[in-house]
Amino acid sequence: MSTPHRLRVYPPLVDIVGRGQVWPRMAAKYGVENAIPPWKSSLDGICDALDQASGTTCAPGPVERRDEEDRLAATTYADLPYPENQLVALAHTLLDRGVIDERELAARMAAVRSRLEA
Repeated sequence: MSTPHRLRVYPPLVDIVGRGQVWPRMAAKYGVENAIPPWKSSLDGICDALDQASGTTCAPGPVERRDEEDRLAATTYADLPYPENQLVALAHTLLDRGVIDERELAARMAAVRSRLEA
């Protein structure tokens, strides 16, 4: 039997959701016709790498990762479309497990934003 999860709130993820910069809106704003976000292949690669590392790290295994993704996408990140909800749910899961650090995530997000706005 599964134990209920106590949901943590991560300010960098709250910031992502609050910005409302989902791919359909951003693609329309910049005249991009590709319906698939350019970062989706990287997200798929990260998920594949986590699946391969299953059992050797504190990262979730494939079934557990997808279950957590489904749970978070249907609740906490229900206002985001796919694949944005998949991306943020994965970040949430990795933060919960200590695979990534909240401060480091925020710093990397700021660095990416700075490059994009330069």
